[in-house]
Amino acid sequence: MGDWDFLYEMNERGYSAEEIADAAGCGVAPWQWKYVDREWVDSQLKDTPEDDVYSIGPCEPFESRDGFPYSILEQTEILQELVECAARHFENTGRYLQVWGELGEIYAEIKFGLRSHGTHTAGSDGTINGKLVEVKTISPEKSNDRVIVKSQGDFEQLLIVRIDQDFQFQGKLFDRSELKGAASKFLRGRLKV
Repeated sequence: MGDWDFLYEMNERGYSAEEIADAAGCGVAPWQWKYVDREWVDSQLKDTPEDDVYSIGPCEPFESRDGFPYSILEQTEILQELVECAARHFENTGRYLQVWGELGEIYAEIKFGLRSHGTHTAGSDGTINGKLVEVKTISPEKSNDRVIVKSQGDFEQLLIVRIDQDFQFQGKLFDRSELKGAASKFLRGRLKV
């Protein structure tokens, strides 16, 4: 079962888009809360202002591309709607929409805290915890789990996102030093499934 399966189940059970977005933002379905340790949750939120929706930590404002602030909950709703649209298009036509890179980056923003650079910024897609990150997305059309990136990019980490034929997402972050081909024009990474 994928990371996002419970979102579809919530939709089928009649939860609102806001409730689904809240669950996606925290990664837990409402019926799973009884398994979450309350003391651990409280310890994680201890230094975070309660009304700070746009932050990734205490009092740190979050901005997306070109400085636009956004809500991670809104991004989660957008990702869900785009995935549903792409799945419907495939069911209707037998062809995939070619939106993989954007879906991968939105997933990276939600799941890994990617702070995207402005449009057309060369060398990396954004930062995660202050490190420059390149995001590469593997589409359902690809049968292998390997990616190639130009070694000239100034990224410090590579995030590989895999979207499977059921539109389930999986991702892993690699340090640049873990990639193969350091002496060549291209670096190679592999998301081992």
